[in-house]
Amino acid sequence: MTRSDLTHIYFLLDRSGSMQSIKTDTEGGFDAFLDEQRADTTGECRVTLAQFDNEYEVVYADRLLADVPPLQLAPRGSTALLDSLGRLITDAGAKLAALPEDQRPGTVVVAVMTDGHENSSREWTHPAIKSLVEQQTNDYHWQFLYMGADQDAVEVGTSIGVAAGHSVTYTRGKAREAMSATSAKIAGLREARRANPAAMADVYTQVERDDLGK
Repeated sequence: MTRSDLTHIYFLLDRSGSMQSIKTDTEGGFDAFLDEQRADTTGECRVTLAQFDNEYEVVYADRLLADVPPLQLAPRGSTALLDSLGRLITDAGAKLAALPEDQRPGTVVVAVMTDGHENSSREWTHPAIKSLVEQQTNDYHWQFLYMGADQDAVEVGTSIGVAAGHSVTYTRGKAREAMSATSAKIAGLREARRANPAAMADVYTQVERDDLGK
């Protein structure tokens, strides 16, 4: 059995050049997101942060919430979303598979935040990523959450395998609110998984969608 009291949040954050205009909002929102998760006493939580432009970089991996530093975002480059998501999922899957089962997190969350459309991936295609995300969701109960600014995030999210209910559009300047809504989904999931290992996060409500879209 996996550890029902352990959650691992993998956060994939866009740092492409277009993020410059919402850099401060994103940094503050991410730090508030972490504070909200720290306030949740439902078991142990570890965090991996990866950021991407046309390159992929792991900022830190498998850290306890208490040890996660404030976010420092340095926007640059283009948007290789597919390659970055593929790398994160395959790397995470390999590392988790190498652990004894009783040390693996019972809850795995992959949260993606981006403000741009895919424009520079070379290794992964939309169908391949969609298949991978759906496999991890259906076979291993990974929870994927997609936040997209200035786009139809439901359309983009579903194109990469993220359920429509777990994809949300936010306007520029509402990164903090988007992360807060996502934090609530994760907190609810952490609690629900204590009783049901296959539970999934609540969907974004219409009220949340309306607020984030203003």
